[in-house]
Amino acid sequence: MTSTQHVRVEGTSYQRGCQYGRQAAARIRLSVQAYQQVFAHFADWDWPTVRREAARFEAPIGKFRPGYLEEMRGIADGAGLGLTDVLAINVRTEVMYAAKARQAAGARQAPAKKHAPAECSAFASVPAPGRDGPVLIGQNWDWLLHSAQTLVVLEARPDDGPDFVTVVEAGLLAKTGMNAAGLGLVTNALVTDADTGEPGLPYHVLLRAILDCATVTEALNVLQARPRSSSANYLIAHASGAALDVEAAPGDFTRLHPLYPQDGLLLHTNHFLTPLIAPDPYTDLSLWSMPSSAVRLQRLRAAAEANARTLGDFRVLLADHADYPYGVCAHPDPAAHPCEQGATIASVLMDLGARQLWLAAGNPCQVPYERLDITL
Repeated sequence: MTSTQHVRVEGTSYQRGCQYGRQAAARIRLSVQAYQQVFAHFADWDWPTVRREAARFEAPIGKFRPGYLEEMRGIADGAGLGLTDVLAINVRTEVMYAAKARQAAGARQAPAKKHAPAECSAFASVPAPGRDGPVLIGQNWDWLLHSAQTLVVLEARPDDGPDFVTVVEAGLLAKTGMNAAGLGLVTNALVTDADTGEPGLPYHVLLRAILDCATVTEALNVLQARPRSSSANYLIAHASGAALDVEAAPGDFTRLHPLYPQDGLLLHTNHFLTPLIAPDPYTDLSLWSMPSSAVRLQRLRAAAEANARTLGDFRVLLADHADYPYGVCAHPDPAAHPCEQGATIASVLMDLGARQLWLAAGNPCQVPYERLDITL
């Protein structure tokens, strides 16, 4: 069973970070402890090595948004940790998916032995122009089992941007969420052979930056602003009915691939839907790394063909067990290594026009959705 803590912060970047760090100190420390084991298993790195690698991302983040570094410094001070400890968990995607890319390079010679769980099945539903209807967005977030004990709902009132709420691992800047401007964000991990862990803008920093945006176009500009360090999918919608899915590979604006709603729906799991053909300088490794992505996308599309459009429809979809235990509602594989077992940690549904968010803290087949007490 996932446990959740609601954290509320306000003020400057550093003040918000300190408040976050103090309120969620136990969970942030647990995150750091858990990722020490995770990084050792997947990347064969001890914690001093992880901290050295994480420090390489300080300069790119500082050049992009210095306030985010101050926020992380505040989180560290509030939780009684070092800045590089907090940096390390905020670049966990860059560390782990670079390790996956390295494994893939040798997979033809020897089968890979280490597989992290797949991450996320996501959707958005928007009405056609001139038609009435809610703008709905949501996802199942699937990840390692330790994160069931580090989940937080972070509700922030920045002094320099829109208020926002995000459902996230303790100590990280952001994950899925929405803001007072009516912008909503869900996301999926992707991996290519270009995911080498070179410093750039990290995934979770970009998620935080999108939640500072007032429009979908502004969010796209954020993704184009500077070179990104890792692959990811960003599914973004707005209460006005604007919606865009952006598949991103490491690099600059030339490695962004926009996808558009079909019949009012955007659907995504953990592999590229844009054909990557020559002269693209990278190869999609996502299905090799996260093979459950293919069937999960098939199930999302099956629901779309059945005209899923309401919150009730999406609750049913996100509890789907086809291909158990690897389905949309994911459960641990008892045969997997303990460090590789994963499950649906949280299921999130958002109505952007109403600024309402429902959270099932755990598998939605077992845990009811609760509407969060938030003010945006």
